[in-house]
Amino acid sequence: MRDLFHSELDQLAERLQEMCGLVGAAMGSATRALLAADLRLAESVIAADVQIDEAQRELDERAVAILARQAPVATDLRVVVASLRMSSSLERMGDLARHIALLARLRYPNTAIPGDLELVFAEMGATAQRIASKAGRVIATRDLALAAELAKDDDALDDLHRQVFAAVSGEGWSASPETTADVTLASRFFERYGDHAVSLARRISYLVTGDVDAPLDPVVTTD
Repeated sequence: MRDLFHSELDQLAERLQEMCGLVGAAMGSATRALLAADLRLAESVIAADVQIDEAQRELDERAVAILARQAPVATDLRVVVASLRMSSSLERMGDLARHIALLARLRYPNTAIPGDLELVFAEMGATAQRIASKAGRVIATRDLALAAELAKDDDALDDLHRQVFAAVSGEGWSASPETTADVTLASRFFERYGDHAVSLARRISYLVTGDVDAPLDPVVTTD
């Protein structure tokens, strides 16, 4: 019975890793759709969001069933509780990728992002994909140093978000109010994507340390 229980816990982690792959792929495709005005790609991201939602529901149902059947305690309980919270963060990351794809579809056949900000948004998309990939590795390894790297990646997204805000609020900005709104919203979607990844990293820290307020810093040991 104990082996079966731990197999069920392992399956939660595996499903979370799969969700990381899904939300990373979604954000990558959404970014390309946004920058290239690719309607077909945008539509595929929007349609695929259902798969992420279903993955969250399935994982949450499994976690609740484990709580009901096994009444876990200590670390095992933290695994189940953290899994529920992380699935929620990943589902929201999928929603944010969908929002970007919706924006791309809304402005088709035009692009929502002006040419002078394309490189900034391309970097945002690449950073977001790196965050999702790293989140999957954090879940698999429970590596607190790697979790701390997620916070640094989020800082990079925050810096890019500030660059966008500085551009649209600067004296040289001459785009239409519609474009200004599109750029501001898209940048905010990327910034929030990173925030949810940091939330996931904090859950891993809680899982390892048992301290809900533990800082996301690499653990340094001395002999």
